[in-house]
Amino acid sequence: MEKKGSDLDCKGSNNPLWLVKVPKYMSNKWMMVEDGEVGTLKINRRPGAPKPEVIFSLKEELAQRDDGKGYSEAPREHKFVLSGTAGQPMGVFSQTSADGAGPSSNGTLALEGKVAHRVDCRPVGGEHYMKLKRLQVLDAITPMRTTMALDRAVTNNYKPVSNHANNLEVERRKKEDGKRARADPEKVQEMLFSAFEKHQYYNIKDLVEITKQPINYLKEVLKEIATYNLKAPHKNTWELKPEYRHYKGGETPMEQT
Repeated sequence: MEKKGSDLDCKGSNNPLWLVKVPKYMSNKWMMVEDGEVGTLKINRRPGAPKPEVIFSLKEELAQRDDGKGYSEAPREHKFVLSGTAGQPMGVFSQTSADGAGPSSNGTLALEGKVAHRVDCRPVGGEHYMKLKRLQVLDAITPMRTTMALDRAVTNNYKPVSNHANNLEVERRKKEDGKRARADPEKVQEMLFSAFEKHQYYNIKDLVEITKQPINYLKEVLKEIATYNLKAPHKNTWELKPEYRHYKGGETPMEQT
C-alpha cells in the first residue's frame, strides 16, 4: 500500500527572510512573550552605503522584566550586522496544528520563504550593557559549591567511633572460639555422627554451633570422617564418607537447606 506524502504550501517561497542570531539573554526575554510586541526595528538606508543601518530597540517593559535567570536589566539598543548567505540556499518551514491555525492554509507544512541575509544581533555598549556583563562575569566566577563554618557540630549524622559494632562482634566470636576447650576426638566424632543422622549435609558454621569446638580443631576431626564438597548442588558443605554412612533403619537423612 502506497503511503501518501504531506502537502507543502509554497505560496511564500519567494519571501526574503533574515536569519538572526541573538544573544542568549534576548532569547530568554523573547520566550517570555507569548503574543505581542518585543521591540521596534529601524532600517536606515544611507546613500552610497552597500548595506543599510539596522537598529533594534528592545521594548522597555520587556527589558526590565526578570527572565528567571537573574538578569532583570538588559541592553535596549542593538545593532544588526547583515551578511550574505555565501551561496548557501536556506529556507524557513513552518508546521501548524491540525485546526489550520498559522500561515499554512491547510494546517500542515508550509515554506515561509528563503533566507536572504544572515544577521548578527550585537548590543550597543552602554550602562545597561556593562551592568549585564558585570553580572555575567560574577555568575561565571561564582563557585558551584562553597564551604561554610558551623557554630556547633552536627549531631544527627554519623559520629566517628573507635570501633564499629560489626568489628566488635567478630572479635567477640574469635575470643569465644579461642576459649572453647577441645574435647576428645572420639567425643567430637560421636556428636558429628549424631548430627549427620539428622541431615546429610552441613556447613562448618552449623557444625561449630553443634559441637562447640574451635573451628580449626573441628576441621581436623572432620577430615577423618567426612568430605568437603567443592561442586554444586551442595558446594561448601560437609558430608560423611561412604564408609561412615550407616544410618538407622537404612534410611537416608534429610538434606539440610
